[in-house]
Amino acid sequence: MHHPRCQFLIVFIQLVSIVSFCHYARRIRGEDNNNTSAVKVDVGVILDLETDVGKVMHISILLALADYHANASRGAIRIVPHIRDSKKDDVEAASAAIYLLKEVQVRAIFGPQMSTQTDFVIDLGNRVKVPIISPATSPSLSVKENPFFIRGALPSASQTKAIAAIIKNYDWREVVVIYEDSPYGTGIVPHLTDALLEISTLVSYRSVISPSANDDQILRELYKLNTMQTRVFIVHLQPFLASRFFLKSKEAGMMSSGYAWLITDVLTSLLDSIDPSVIESSMQGVLGVKPYVPRSNELHSFTKRWRKRFRQEYPDMDQVELNVFGLWAYDGITALAEAVDQVGATSTKKFKKPDTGENLTDLDALGTSEVGSLLIDSMQNTVLKTGLSGDFRIVDGELQASPFEIVNIVGKGQRTIGFWTERDGISCKLKMNGKTAAKCNNKQLGAIIWPGESTIVPRGWEIPTSGKKLRVGVPVKGGLEQFIKVERDPKTQAVTATGFCADVFKEVIQSLPYAVPYDFIPFPIPDRLNLPDYDDLVLKITSKDYDAVVGDVTILASRSEYVDFTLPFTESGVSTVVPVRDDERRDAWIFLKPLKSELWITTGAFFIFIGFVVWVLEHRVNKEFRGPKRKQVGMIFWFSFSTLVFAHRERVTSNFTRFVLIVWVFVVLVLTSSYTASLTSMLTVQQLQPTITDLNDLIKNGEYVGYQEGSFVKNMLKRMNFDSSKLRNYSTLEEYNDALSKGSINGGVGAIVDELPYLRVFLNKYCRKYILVGPTYKAAGFGFVRFPYSNTASEHAYICLSWFAFPKGSPLVPDFSRAVLKVMEGEFMNNIIQKWFGNETDCPQKEGMAITSDSLTLDSFMGLFLIAGVSACSALLLFFLIFLYQNREILARDNSIGQKLSAIAKAFDKEKVTSTSKSENPDASESRTDTLSAASEASPEILPILPLQSPEIRISEGLGASPEPEGFSTTEPGTPVHETITGTIE
Repeated sequence: MHHPRCQFLIVFIQLVSIVSFCHYARRIRGEDNNNTSAVKVDVGVILDLETDVGKVMHISILLALADYHANASRGAIRIVPHIRDSKKDDVEAASAAIYLLKEVQVRAIFGPQMSTQTDFVIDLGNRVKVPIISPATSPSLSVKENPFFIRGALPSASQTKAIAAIIKNYDWREVVVIYEDSPYGTGIVPHLTDALLEISTLVSYRSVISPSANDDQILRELYKLNTMQTRVFIVHLQPFLASRFFLKSKEAGMMSSGYAWLITDVLTSLLDSIDPSVIESSMQGVLGVKPYVPRSNELHSFTKRWRKRFRQEYPDMDQVELNVFGLWAYDGITALAEAVDQVGATSTKKFKKPDTGENLTDLDALGTSEVGSLLIDSMQNTVLKTGLSGDFRIVDGELQASPFEIVNIVGKGQRTIGFWTERDGISCKLKMNGKTAAKCNNKQLGAIIWPGESTIVPRGWEIPTSGKKLRVGVPVKGGLEQFIKVERDPKTQAVTATGFCADVFKEVIQSLPYAVPYDFIPFPIPDRLNLPDYDDLVLKITSKDYDAVVGDVTILASRSEYVDFTLPFTESGVSTVVPVRDDERRDAWIFLKPLKSELWITTGAFFIFIGFVVWVLEHRVNKEFRGPKRKQVGMIFWFSFSTLVFAHRERVTSNFTRFVLIVWVFVVLVLTSSYTASLTSMLTVQQLQPTITDLNDLIKNGEYVGYQEGSFVKNMLKRMNFDSSKLRNYSTLEEYNDALSKGSINGGVGAIVDELPYLRVFLNKYCRKYILVGPTYKAAGFGFVRFPYSNTASEHAYICLSWFAFPKGSPLVPDFSRAVLKVMEGEFMNNIIQKWFGNETDCPQKEGMAITSDSLTLDSFMGLFLIAGVSACSALLLFFLIFLYQNREILARDNSIGQKLSAIAKAFDKEKVTSTSKSENPDASESRTDTLSAASEASPEILPILPLQSPEIRISEGLGASPEPEGFSTTEPGTPVHETITGTIE
């Protein structure tokens, strides 16, 4: 039998334990009923108290309310938290929200922290008009579509630009995104992909990890990733799954040198919740981003209080550190408390219940809050400049992004290597206000220890470790073996490729800083039409039959629709080769060759026109241009054509005529000089003249045209309006020579149209017989192509003359391009050209330029003819204006138009007496004067229409040697000049 004192002691201990437990439970739930005189405002809190993050936020919320209540000025209102545990279950979270809204009628709810739980609770808040302040980070939760939702944490999409900036900083062109199969994981993917596309970086593969995946499934996915060339991984996992993932990454050998890992903000911010042994063994060298929290005395003091309170509330837990989610919870509850304080006593109003007479569901029976709209209006635009997390700003219900801190995991912790801000991008340091970045040199981050304890920045890609060799396709066409020749060993069946293309390809492979194993695979290109050609060879890459192609594949716009090209290295363009013409110096009509026919016609027309203009200007005043009609017509042709050799003897008296002749003589001088130079060149310079100088001549003459089999030139000629029946294909240089030698009439062709590299080789062999003519139609040459990416482990590419090709955006391209440039700049390229194509200077008659027509065209002299025409027409116009003015009496008569024109014509045909004519024949002048005087006496009425004669001034030849009379005249040497110059005074 027990002693009575012992029984009493046992009962007392049990009673104390019950009271202590109730007090502890009350503190956990936040339902402390002190200060009963204050107005109580119920606020709901839904957290996952089974998670470290939930517990961290729980303590921060209790401290935030304690700090709010400690302020004496706010004693009139007391916020009573009603904390419920969602237990990691969506249904539990929904049940807790319904209980808080229906039974407690809370004015606002903080939480839940999980996106899937928050989605349903937000709908409840919209229905009941109760603000929901949630730290859920999923971008799928839109504050614009949910008027009573306020996001109390940064959405995961806010970090995507910071991640993209890091990727761009190291010029990584492809990345692999690894995320968990949950709303938390999938929400960031579209935003991250868009941010990477803005910097021209591709997401080459998306690896989805189920939260329930076992270690074997994770390891298989890692092995799959290791077979790809991309070595940059962005990890968006929650801490529990991430710790297992990185352990298996270490096991798969993917935490070694050459790999780059980047983790998102949630994982970086919660690294303290991961086992330190996992961090130290499997996460060394990982980069991470997280929201930047500025250090302050308030934060330091709060951290001490938080640790003390956490140990009190959760004494059995291992040490958990305060993180940014705890700070956001503190600032969020503080903002909510300030909103409640602004609303004041109105916040105590109960829910407005619906009409109970209606048949209502449980959700409809909740009613609506009368103060929810006031609270949401107060919180949607809130600023806490002294927030523990920094500048805590909520704009339109969304927490605004702060600077991001970039860290490098080294040892058991992390060290800061830089920052990122929306305005300044990547920087090494931040100013004290935490906003403006002080940029570093070249925007470089601090020193980084990469996986494998390497200090060398990873390239971001490696050759796949699957052990497969590149399947390199090579065209087999039986001709032009200088470029590519394929042979198969009859015993071993091994395929070897030689030629210019193959040698350059091998040299580029050897110039790379890594080994690339490959095998050649023949691709036949037959001679017959409608069979595989180079386009089909290229398509073999996209169909995954080949991984690469070595050969003379040209860069075309049509092929660029599904491939990307790198730098070309061969001479680009398509041109024409034709036979050379026999020596034209034996041609009897070679003197007509210097000028084109249209120039001959134009010149002759201008000779006649200038002769006519001179006749019009001189007919009335110059006896040389008068007389019978036959003489006058002959004078028009004689005078103008005589200027061609400057043999005209006729004097001209009109200043208009002199002006016209000065210009025309200059034109004749230029024409004769150009004609002489061109004819001299034809007769004296030995040239290789082509039979045809333009492709249009081939079309006009109906000539047959040859091209290389399988080439794109056939389609090009069709687009140039060549008849397909006039096209013939050939495969060897010998066939080219045979076809051109026969000509179109004898079953050959009149010209060969092909790419310049082939034509150069052909001319180097047959330089004395053929020549390059006409325009060169530009193409991009032989080049290097990149194909669109496909989510497969193997890489698909093709090489064009030693150029390698890769999926769109492949990081291999820069290395291969640099290797090709090294090959081109070195002596190897000269040696390989000499080896396969010989020395182009061996042919003494080889012309370096394409031949065009040597005949002079009208376009070259159009300006001269324009000047001569304008000058002649201007002089003619002024002459007629003066003539009509002098004969205005005729125009003033009342006669008919025909009579006026007849009178004008007679006046024009009538010789005009000038002082010059008088000086030459004074007796005749005196006789005409006497006759006129007599006529005037007999008929004085006709005097007004006669021209008045001006007095003459004579200079006797006895005063000395008189100058030559005015006008253009040709005097024989030694002929004495003794004529009298007369002047006229008007």
